[in-house]
Parts: sequence; structure tokens; C-alpha cells
Amino acid sequence: MHEVNFEEALERILAKDSRYHSEAYIFLREALDFTQKQIGKENRGQVRHISGRELLEGIRHYALEQFGPMAITVLEEWGVKQCRDFGEIVFNMVEIGLLAKTETDSREDFADGYDFHDAFLKPFLPASRLKREEPSPKQN
Repeated sequence: MHEVNFEEALERILAKDSRYHSEAYIFLREALDFTQKQIGKENRGQVRHISGRELLEGIRHYALEQFGPMAITVLEEWGVKQCRDFGEIVFNMVEIGLLAKTETDSREDFADGYDFHDAFLKPFLPASRLKREEPSPKQN
């Protein structure tokens, strides 16, 4: 099988779909590596396929680690505004041969991920502000 050159493949993807900045693809590839390493630690070094949900969680952790409170700003600058966008990036990479998928993988795996505000901003809000944002307990 012919190995796909990442830079050439990225140029082809961007020529077909310019919704996302090239940095979003580079970040996703790095986040996938990060996620595989995390899961490998849990599975005693065994490499296995990563589900869309697992990748979303890895992306969240990696973005917070890399960009801290600026994560949501950076992602939005790259055109990534919701989890569904990560699915589009993944499947653009699958279609060009940069990533592989199983028969059960689909873009919909990324559709109902997390809310970006909750995932990328809430971890940095002061406790006093978090208490104000919490919904009050329901009265019976």
C-alpha cells in the first residue's frame, strides 16, 4: 500500500474543503496520537482502534493541555465550533487515506459530543462563577 504524505494529502483536502484551517488537521493528528498513547497506557501498551467518542475526549484533554483557557478561541479560529466539526475533519482525512475507519464508524459519532463552553471554558471559571451558572435544584 502506498503511504500517503501528510502535507500533500492536506493540500488535497484543503483544495476540496476549505472550512477548516490546516492547523486544525495537524492538531487532530496530534490529538489522535495523544489519545492512542493514553489508551495504550490503560491497555498495557496495546494499540487498538479508537472510537469517535474516545477521540472527542482525547481531543478535549489535549486541547486543554496545549492551549489552556485559549482552547475554544484557537479552535474557533480554525473553523472548529462544535464536535461535529471534528467528525468532518476526521472523515476528510479518512477519505484521502490519512486515517482508517471501521464499518461502524461514521460522522454521526461526533454529532452529540460535548458543549464547547462546558468542555473548554468551564474548567477555568472561578468557583464563585460556577455556582452562579449551576441550575437551582428543582422544587417539588
